[in-house]
Amino acid sequence: YMPNGKVIGISKIPRIVDVFARRLQVQERLTTQIAETLMEHLNPQGVGVVIEARHLCMMMRGVEKQNTVVTTSALLGIFRENQATRDEFMHLIKAQRFV
Repeated sequence: YMPNGKVIGISKIPRIVDVFARRLQVQERLTTQIAETLMEHLNPQGVGVVIEARHLCMMMRGVEKQNTVVTTSALLGIFRENQATRDEFMHLIKAQRFV
């Protein structure tokens, strides 16, 4: 997220993720709920959330695709409205794949 005065400790973000991830959930809704919660409670300039996940249902049943990764994203505020900010965010996300 891009702060707008209010900042939270980095350890709070995984806690927010856990609150929503513990529920019977679909990845698209999880991604949106995390972004909207940060936006609502912190009132930042913007929020970007990207989730990459391997789904057990795809690995163990049906199509049995062991290495399939599903990626979802939610971009709010400056991350949606400003192309340069969005591009920088996506570039940083892509760079993390090679670390």
